[in-house]
Amino acid sequence: MSAVPAMVEVLRKIPMSLAGAFVLEPRVFGDERGFFLESYNEQTMADVGIRERFVQDNHSCSQRNVLRGLHYQIGKPQGKLVRVAEGEILDVIVDLRRSSPTFGSWEAVRLSGENHRMLWIPAGFAHGFSVKSQKAHVLYKATDFYAPQQERTVAWNDPELKIDWELDGDPIVSAKDQRGLAFRDAETFA
Repeated sequence: MSAVPAMVEVLRKIPMSLAGAFVLEPRVFGDERGFFLESYNEQTMADVGIRERFVQDNHSCSQRNVLRGLHYQIGKPQGKLVRVAEGEILDVIVDLRRSSPTFGSWEAVRLSGENHRMLWIPAGFAHGFSVKSQKAHVLYKATDFYAPQQERTVAWNDPELKIDWELDGDPIVSAKDQRGLAFRDAETFA
């Protein structure tokens, strides 16, 4: 009788303080040539609790001190699986689900091309990030299509949320993001 090889853990789930959100740390296989990791596997994701279907992949490239967010879609909410291929960001999420025990709370996590971590953001959260490296390539999968008429923005510098973006100088913020609503005035989810 042959021995069955032990299952290799390819993805470690790290809980966060916000209900439903978590960090994923993939197993990285590296040698003198570089590295290999599995960034997405439907079965592995289902095993850790992500059973949503992804319909769109996005890629943004931003320079140091760019701050994007806090974005969400009200009528077509998106769950997002975010990772950084190159560079480093401080990724921030805000729970906008009124029925959640963590409604109105935020949490931040550093994602980088070096730590290979991914962030699962369930539908019902606002999302944004600030770039810590010279440049950052951010990749994310979304569970619903981009719908500009449904897009909303919470002010990145909302005085009630008091998010610590760990800024190094003045942030570079788009005109659209500068017009974000105060958290207390933002549309939220049930």
